[in-house]
Amino acid sequence: MAEITTSLSIGQVAERTGLSVHALRFYEREGLFVNPVRRGPGGRRVYSQDDVDWLTVCIILRASGMPLPTLSRYADLVGEGSGNEEERLALMREHQENVTTQIVRLTESLDLIRFKVGVYQDRIGQGNAATHECHTPSPSGG
Repeated sequence: MAEITTSLSIGQVAERTGLSVHALRFYEREGLFVNPVRRGPGGRRVYSQDDVDWLTVCIILRASGMPLPTLSRYADLVGEGSGNEEERLALMREHQENVTTQIVRLTESLDLIRFKVGVYQDRIGQGNAATHECHTPSPSGG
């Protein structure tokens, strides 16, 4: 069975991915696409569903804090095809470690925020009668 290639305009891809047209052009300039963006009649960019799927990966990796140079290197490796899986794995393991560290920090931040919400809910519930300002939870987490 022949593969059917979907032809999407830059506007359609922007709509499907949530990226702006400007961001799509930027991603192309930065070499973040695995395959070169095709051009249709009149030189307009033409994208495939594979491009949209790849952009979805890029969006998730960027949202997780992956720097553009790292994402660009990853795109290069994927574009090169098989044979570089060890380098891809090392790149992903390093990013996994960074994201895990980020999650720990965010969890600590969320714990403090929850504590402060509780403090202010208690103060409001007591009619602002509390006079002691408490800035951090006790070391026991209470």
